Amino acid sequence: MQLTFHGGAESVTGANYVLEAAGKKILIDCGLHQGGHFAERKNFEDFPYDPRGIDAVFVTHAHIDHIGLLPKLHNKGFAGHIYSTAPTKDFAELLLLDSEGILAKEAEREGVPPLYSVEDVEKVLRVWETRNYHEPLTVGEGLQVEFLNAGHILGSSIIRVKAEGKSVIFSGDLGNYPAPIIKDTETVAKADYCVIESTYGNRVHEPRLAREEQIEDAIEEAVQGGGAIIIPAFAMERTQDLLFHLNNLVEHNRIPRVPIFIDSPLAIKLTILYKKYRSYFDADTSAQIKDGDDIFNFPGLHLTLTTAESKAINEAPSPKIIIAGSGMSNGGRILHHERRYLADPKSTIIFVGYQAPGTLGRRILDGAPEVTIFGQAVPVRCKKKVLTGFSAHADQPRLLEWLRPMRLSLNKLFVVQGEPEASAALAQRARDLLAIDTVIPKAGESYVL
Repeated sequence: MQLTFHGGAESVTGANYVLEAAGKKILIDCGLHQGGHFAERKNFEDFPYDPRGIDAVFVTHAHIDHIGLLPKLHNKGFAGHIYSTAPTKDFAELLLLDSEGILAKEAEREGVPPLYSVEDVEKVLRVWETRNYHEPLTVGEGLQVEFLNAGHILGSSIIRVKAEGKSVIFSGDLGNYPAPIIKDTETVAKADYCVIESTYGNRVHEPRLAREEQIEDAIEEAVQGGGAIIIPAFAMERTQDLLFHLNNLVEHNRIPRVPIFIDSPLAIKLTILYKKYRSYFDADTSAQIKDGDDIFNFPGLHLTLTTAESKAINEAPSPKIIIAGSGMSNGGRILHHERRYLADPKSTIIFVGYQAPGTLGRRILDGAPEVTIFGQAVPVRCKKKVLTGFSAHADQPRLLEWLRPMRLSLNKLFVVQGEPEASAALAQRARDLLAIDTVIPKAGESYVL
């Protein structure tokens, strides 16, 4: 058995791992590298392996940094099947089609061919099969794969591979705890090897139970300022989480009644799709729905699908709340609102998600006095708020807690999907507290298991 690390090694984005076992070669995720541009130039390079030699791909969840290169993989000769949970496939269809338009514009600007086309996405979906959690499937004769609930976003998975008498766990992205709407992350009692994410491997989140209090306090303070409140939010998961909590706050009169705009066609479509998979919701959310509460709808909410509706937000007087993508401000309608309101000292930008190095969101967060949006210099004078309790990723204590049951069986732990300091911090704590042999693999490195 051999494991090779490509994307995701020494990087937060672009997850991509090759496992060779029992005469088969499989991929775990095939994600887009993201940074200052929606797609970094690295995405246009050839794959470091022959796509024609890959027998199957297993997808942990639908975020673009885990699925974004699947159409390119298929276009370059991959002829096998792709597997995930059913929600992951449905979400992936919307996200890949949305990304295709963004990528086409970036390719034109960079003077390179597009990474993939709509037709490539359609071809990928035709070879994409779904499985339930705990429904094993086999590749060839001796390689078995099973999906477990990662508690990160709806349908997200931990992937367990068994072959040649060994077991390997790929954490995917592990959810913060407790997760709203969806069921909690499953634990794994025993494994020989584990590949774990470390996005927040050096961080301790504020108590997640206080997330509604966080957003309540932030909105009340921002409304008092009288300006606009802009929230860059990922269309998948983060927007639905915000809607869920805003629904509770509005219906219990805990925040001032101001108009709330969801200015993201993709987020609106994904929210509708959420309702298809209520069986994946946790018991509390299911009970809330059974009692008649539409968890994604409340007084004062406006869904702006069309460009005309989006532009009309400018005419609504402040204070108002605008939630739009992309979550790192590296594309999407949020840029128009940031261009309009970043210079306003009365307005507030609220960050509710990770901001990757090189992105516009990260530059604003790090205190840049001025940023460039659509070629225009925009001074940053608005107030800034960071709500860490809204992270969908486990923090360091939660990651270590998840690892603890496996500590006696693990031969080696591989730490990936984090900035260098985050990965290093988690690796050191795993060695010191759990006595696990831990490494941080470099891109392209292979390990015989």
